[in-house]
Amino acid sequence: MPPRPLLSDDEEQAERDDREKLRSIDAKLDALFRRRGDLMAQARSISGEQRALFDRRQDPQAEVERLYDEHGRLGGRLAELRRERDAARRRLETAVIHRRELTLQLGPGDRIRPDAIRKEIADLEHRQQTTALSIEDENALIARLRQRARDLKDVEARTAVIAQHDQQRKEADQAILAARAEVERLAKELEATKAERDRAMAAVREKLAAAGGILADLRAKGRARADLMEKVYAVSREMDGLEREGRELLQRSRSRRDEARRTLREYGRGRGTPTESVLASAAEAHLEELLKRGRVTLSG
Repeated sequence: MPPRPLLSDDEEQAERDDREKLRSIDAKLDALFRRRGDLMAQARSISGEQRALFDRRQDPQAEVERLYDEHGRLGGRLAELRRERDAARRRLETAVIHRRELTLQLGPGDRIRPDAIRKEIADLEHRQQTTALSIEDENALIARLRQRARDLKDVEARTAVIAQHDQQRKEADQAILAARAEVERLAKELEATKAERDRAMAAVREKLAAAGGILADLRAKGRARADLMEKVYAVSREMDGLEREGRELLQRSRSRRDEARRTLREYGRGRGTPTESVLASAAEAHLEELLKRGRVTLSG
């Protein structure tokens, strides 16, 4: 006689229900697996964009550092130029004061030329020889001649001093011109260096703005990738839950079949027929059929 069925009608219905649930779980897992794959592909794409942005950020960042160094160097040069300009101004002030002191060393009378006195003496002698004068006028003219002769001696004696004084005044004038030219040169260089430093700072701001834009993009990409990964984790958690449910369904089915085999063995020993080996073979064949009909594939 044929072996008795392994499962009761109620158990068979439970088996069919569990198989339907397993098929549903398998379909959901397939969909979730594809969904997770799509999310991971998007995350990898964003990671590639992040790497590209990071590489782009290196160039302006390196340029900013170079410009900062240049700005610092120019700042040091400006401080040095200010010190040099202030020193040149002090030298100019000293030269002007020295020139004024030289001017005050000799009065207007100290600079009478000997030729002028000689001409005056010659004119007085010519008047004495060609003009009839009273005794008083004659004496006054003689006194004048004597005084101018003494003046001539004094002037001739001071000629070297006056020449030296003139040379000193000329040198003082040249020192003033040179000092003023140095002040003007340093002032121009100071302005040019300041303008160059300002341009460097403007370039720093421009590069920082570019780097800041890239950094903002990096942060946005990072947030987008984090959102995608959170979705990936949520999908993975849902898949884990479905897989646990599937394993529980499979375990319940195995337990149901194991119980049926034990019942069949007990029934066979009580009845004496068929032999246990025949019943076991029938049970295994029936179990294999159930496995074929209710097979599921759990996605990892």
